[in-house]
Amino acid sequence: MNHAELNRLLIADDHPLFRGALREAVSGSFSRAEIGEAGTFEEVTGLLERDAEVDLILLDLRMPGVRGFSGLMYLRAQYPSVPVVVVSANDDPAVIRRCMEFGASGFFPKTLGADALRGAIARVLAGEVWTPPDVDLSLQSDAESAVMIARLATLTPQQVRVMMMLSGGLLNKQIAYELGVSEATVKAHVSAILQKLGVDSRTQAVIAAGRIEAGQWPQVVPRA
Repeated sequence: MNHAELNRLLIADDHPLFRGALREAVSGSFSRAEIGEAGTFEEVTGLLERDAEVDLILLDLRMPGVRGFSGLMYLRAQYPSVPVVVVSANDDPAVIRRCMEFGASGFFPKTLGADALRGAIARVLAGEVWTPPDVDLSLQSDAESAVMIARLATLTPQQVRVMMMLSGGLLNKQIAYELGVSEATVKAHVSAILQKLGVDSRTQAVIAAGRIEAGQWPQVVPRA
């Protein structure tokens, strides 16, 4: 794909200096691209709700309003046609593999140089997946984690948002206020989340969500 075909890029990171560095690196190669910036996850969703015609999202795992993989989960559920690349200072191979399992189109370490970044973006736009070359993506999760990831993939975007708020300690009426829906609607979402995750209580759902956000999963096992 020609570099000029990157029309709209969204950089989601809470550090203005890093957003500026990313913008400068991208602008050097994708001169006609319109580049949006967001410092909180609320700003990310607000921008996309107004206009979801985005070619690529560069998403930090840690920013206000989101922790761990839940932001990535939400974007993949709500905007499945928009590629999301995680850009993070945490380049642990297990974290990178988990990002890919949750549907990321790539993983760029924050230490990636400008030239390498531009090349990596071009490959993602061409439909490829880009991760650091020394990361073995052929390793797979243990059975317990694989089952939970599959269950999480069935959550609707709104259910992902409710689960994120549950893990933040919000009560049903607080979640209803934040989402602009009735408390009965929130209760229905919570019931659906429990059923989809195969857990019996709100507490168990919060524990599952906490594990997702913290990335605390069992180690991967070699592919047979």
